[in-house]
Amino acid sequence: MASKQFVNPFKAPLLLGSASYSRRYILDQHKIPFTKCARPIDEKALGDRLADAPSDLVTQLATAKMEHLLNEMAHGNCANEMKQAKKKFDTPNDEFLVLTADQVVVCRNQILEKPESVEQAIEFCSQYPQHAPSTVGALVLAHWPSRTTVAGVDMATIHFAPFDAKSLVQQLVGEQDAPILSCAGGLMVEHELVQPLVTLEGTQDSVMGLSVDLLERLLHELYEKVKSSYSH
Repeated sequence: MASKQFVNPFKAPLLLGSASYSRRYILDQHKIPFTKCARPIDEKALGDRLADAPSDLVTQLATAKMEHLLNEMAHGNCANEMKQAKKKFDTPNDEFLVLTADQVVVCRNQILEKPESVEQAIEFCSQYPQHAPSTVGALVLAHWPSRTTVAGVDMATIHFAPFDAKSLVQQLVGEQDAPILSCAGGLMVEHELVQPLVTLEGTQDSVMGLSVDLLERLLHELYEKVKSSYSH
């Protein structure tokens, strides 16, 4: 994945409220320093997978993750990560950026989340050559301690060449030890076995769950919002 020059108007460390390997990988590839500070919620208890628009669902889930994480920070339950982030960023200030995210895959007008088994991953992937899946991902970015928040959604579509879903998934899980069960829809487009099969409408980082273009836009939107609130 080619990285671009990333502009962050804040001078504050980033806390990543996600345990996603793909999101950590994207931030590392773009040389965006961060400290992991994930506090899981019961995602299945939120939203309606049959009735909600995908963009509304992922925004609701990413927002709920943010609210939970900010409350954990307020109660002192993230002190270790905050201390680590300040040390890594070499700042004495108590200002932080907090990022949460959520993503689903949409295929044949159905919302697909993380597969619950290898068998379900095979079931998901077997549809993709005939029915191009799309990823719908939300980012929520907050400023601490003001708790000022912004959110946005990014989408991408993946076109697959024909492939044997069972063989590919079993190879990824078995020989490659790839964490596809942690990926929405079982999609792992960045893997060397998958890349030759796909053509993207959108960016690879968006498909992987963290659009860097969207993150940069949200950073500038949040900066202006925070600056405006402090000026009043």
